[in-house]
Amino acid sequence: MVNFALFVRLEAKPGKEKDVENFLRGGLQLVQQEPATTAWFALRLGPSTFGIFDAFPDETGRQAHLSGQVAAALMARSSELFSIPPVIEKVDVLASKLPVS
Repeated sequence: MVNFALFVRLEAKPGKEKDVENFLRGGLQLVQQEPATTAWFALRLGPSTFGIFDAFPDETGRQAHLSGQVAAALMARSSELFSIPPVIEKVDVLASKLPVS
């Protein structure tokens, strides 16, 4: 069961769209090492707009992710890749369907 999530909106600098896409694809390896990250999606919302949606069973898992390697890498490369700082929203999951493990 996931109850907590994050939605991160990212706006690539002109000419950095492919770099953002590659950065997000590379983030999957890091997230796979986070046992409390139940679901993680890297998204392309438009030509230069990207996003991340991830879900967690509890607030502890969400906080662990926010202080993890993906978040650190995102902030470290923010001024290089993004035209505005990443917008990180804490959201509540009202309903979900996930694969049974």
